[in-house]
Amino acid sequence: MSFANFGNDLYSGKRSIPVVAQRSRFYLISLIVIAIAVGGLVWKGLNLGLEFRGGSEFRVALSAEPSNYESTARDAVTATGSEGTVNVTLLGTNTVRVQTERLDQDTSAAARTALAESFNVPEADVSATFIGPSWGASVSQKALQALIIFLLLTALVMAVYFRTWKMALAALLALAHDMVITLGVYALVGFEVTPASMIGFLTVLGYSLYDTVVVFDKVRENTDEAFGNGRLSYAQAANLAVNQTMVRSINTTVVALLPITAILVVGFGWLGPGTLLDLSLVLFIGILVGAYSSIFIATPLLVSLRSREFKVQELAKRAERSQLARTKKQEQAQSVTSANAAAAADEAGPGAVGVEPGETSDSE
Repeated sequence: MSFANFGNDLYSGKRSIPVVAQRSRFYLISLIVIAIAVGGLVWKGLNLGLEFRGGSEFRVALSAEPSNYESTARDAVTATGSEGTVNVTLLGTNTVRVQTERLDQDTSAAARTALAESFNVPEADVSATFIGPSWGASVSQKALQALIIFLLLTALVMAVYFRTWKMALAALLALAHDMVITLGVYALVGFEVTPASMIGFLTVLGYSLYDTVVVFDKVRENTDEAFGNGRLSYAQAANLAVNQTMVRSINTTVVALLPITAILVVGFGWLGPGTLLDLSLVLFIGILVGAYSSIFIATPLLVSLRSREFKVQELAKRAERSQLARTKKQEQAQSVTSANAAAAADEAGPGAVGVEPGETSDSE
């Protein structure tokens, strides 16, 4: 069966994936992943970039790709008396970046000279900058303010649009799910958190919310119809909505990830660390997690939040009676069909079987 036919079967209800019915399984999977992510955040913590922790940075411009650049740069800096961690990365193919703790003016000048001598380049090709932690703190503060405003506006708009605050709550819980897991992956793997990463986190929230709203819009359409005719329960109508939008969500995610994957390959293979790589990295992780939450977390959470409502419970009873009536009617129709077939066979008689019109039997 092709993927398109599979999607058509999901949309029409001919085939169904019991996402809502098995929501406890998906809750368990998410809880395990969240526990691992929180463990990573507590145990290892986030690898904050120089912009957040402050320090000195040196960049050595070379004419060709260096060999053993990490040990060369680290030995040159530590020989000047610098203490603390020395991070060495290759930017592109010929620029070595060295990040250290904050150095005083004399130590910074000595480190610059030592790097120039170790890599055999003029001292003018070694740049030295100092970044204070106040800049990163300011970025973090602004990002947190933007996040709070974003969440408040999101909750208000969704509550008004969908006419229930529980949809807004389910969407926000799915967003929290995405953020915790994404941050946990960064902590466990040791990816560096930069200002570009902060921008990526906010972008991921917008993408995840967009996908969730699309599914919720279909949920509202199906559940309104269910409340009107009583043919499906709230959970069944919501599950049908998830199935109807599942292929669309998968296609959207794949299309979004293709260019991001290309950027990651180019970044890791040729460009090296930088704004483009930091941004694409958080987008890749966040979009994957957001696609999962929009399908397997957001709508099941909504069903769980509304399951105790009186009108939802009454709809479940109506749907059960309607389904029993349809089943009984189908059984009666099958009985009538079977009876008519038996009556037709009796009227035709035993000699009619296998005798074509115009033919006679051998006894004639």
